[in-house]
Amino acid sequence: MTTDASTDAARDWKHWHEQRTRTVSAPYGPLSLTGTHWLADYPDGSLPDIPGRWTEAGDEIVLTAGAGDGLTLDGQPFSGEARLTADPGPVAEARVGYGDRRLVVLRREGLWAVRDFDPESATRRAFQGIEATEYDGRWAVPGRFTPYAAESTIDGVRTVRVGNADGVERGLGLGGELAFDLAGKNHTLQVSVEGDGSLWAVFADASSGVSSYRFRFLRPAAPDAEGRTTVDLNRALLPPCAFADHFICPFPPPGNTLDADIAAGERNLLGG
Repeated sequence: MTTDASTDAARDWKHWHEQRTRTVSAPYGPLSLTGTHWLADYPDGSLPDIPGRWTEAGDEIVLTAGAGDGLTLDGQPFSGEARLTADPGPVAEARVGYGDRRLVVLRREGLWAVRDFDPESATRRAFQGIEATEYDGRWAVPGRFTPYAAESTIDGVRTVRVGNADGVERGLGLGGELAFDLAGKNHTLQVSVEGDGSLWAVFADASSGVSSYRFRFLRPAAPDAEGRTTVDLNRALLPPCAFADHFICPFPPPGNTLDADIAAGERNLLGG
């Protein structure tokens, strides 16, 4: 890489890091999550510190509330009964509100939950930034993606069961293997393929739980027709559960703990 190219890459990384800091500290960013309440744990429909009655009804949730509960639906004061499905968009656009809070309907493996996002959360107020290592071109290397053989997948996806940050084991859909070299040594990660073709890896390394958070995410760009992409560990990400305990991030699948010390990218939360 030329000096000019290195300077450009470092500048791009700095902008990326600044944008990440703005995103996670936004009013409805991950720092504002104060609870994930699974309806199966509350058969009477009463959720902690959330008004209304929330009950499962097959492929929907039924929310029942009175005028005095102070809830809003689609930005308007709400009373009566509403049938809700999972909120697909940004937290700020969640259908149900409670003052400045947003109550996000979530479904995972057939189970319903309501997430409570509060811009005044203690974690958001305590946030002081993300500890991240400055850009180093040695951590940006060529990678090659190889999809799993069709006979070993269902519609191109191989599902493995992995532990999650909340102590529950769930399925993680994987689409193939990403291979790359660091300092002359070959490494591989099992990766998911996103809807836009980009890749997503959950990984740990020798720094995990020592000088970095216990695991991190990596999101390489979509590979080209020959499977080529760039593995840029300068952009290793803290998972959402590093910012709030109420996320259910998956742990790394088998084979995704690297024996290298990845002293790059986002490392830890500051002030949390």
